Amino acid sequence: MVQLAFDQTGSGPLLVLVHGITENRHSWDPLLDRLATNHRVLRVDLRGHGDSPTAASYDLTELAADIEPLVDEPPVLVGHSLGGNVVTAYAAQFPTRGVVNIDQSLNLAPMQAGLKEQEPLLRGEAFPLVIDALFTSLRGQVDDHEWQRLTELRKANPDVVLGIWGVMLDTTPEELTTVADSLISGITAPYLALNGFDLGPDYPTWLAQRIPTAVVETWDGVGHYPHLVRPDEFLARLAAFEATL
Repeated sequence: MVQLAFDQTGSGPLLVLVHGITENRHSWDPLLDRLATNHRVLRVDLRGHGDSPTAASYDLTELAADIEPLVDEPPVLVGHSLGGNVVTAYAAQFPTRGVVNIDQSLNLAPMQAGLKEQEPLLRGEAFPLVIDALFTSLRGQVDDHEWQRLTELRKANPDVVLGIWGVMLDTTPEELTTVADSLISGITAPYLALNGFDLGPDYPTWLAQRIPTAVVETWDGVGHYPHLVRPDEFLARLAAFEATL
């Protein structure tokens, strides 16, 4: 287990925020003050990110378990990108009031196929260029000011990124399916999957077969950061979700 860097602010029910790959807890800065008016907000830097130390392993269950010692009541968890996988893995292991997964498909097969195609570049000197191109493709409707902030926030450590993506790079599609299903099995907490890209008509059924409580909502065309592109709408949607808990 890794001792994570974190901060906590506000008062009210516990809300845990988990950032995406290469980013850190400050990715949530534009929303923090408003969330802290009616939540006790815990933000973490995942292992290998921000001010948290690196580690030998980046297994998703371990990333999730790192958060548990910081939690003193069943929380609502909000995770973006990689954080969506982490909060899902957390809810499969620990008591949780609800989960909001922002733009992270749990069907990892398409991402695995894309990473396999890029693997020689990812494991070579072109790694930074591939990462930059990936994030550019995900930008969507993020404005220039916010994009500059996020770009300056990112730190793409190849050992960390490839360690996290090892679950896809180092497995067959069949093995990945087994691993992914095991990560999310047994989740009973209310679950909102909020996507900025349309994952196709089959995804809601695919997800509901694995997480019966899951609701899929798509703000198509917004891109990978719907919570930052439409903060007012996101905060209202989060409040509506919490009102059902």
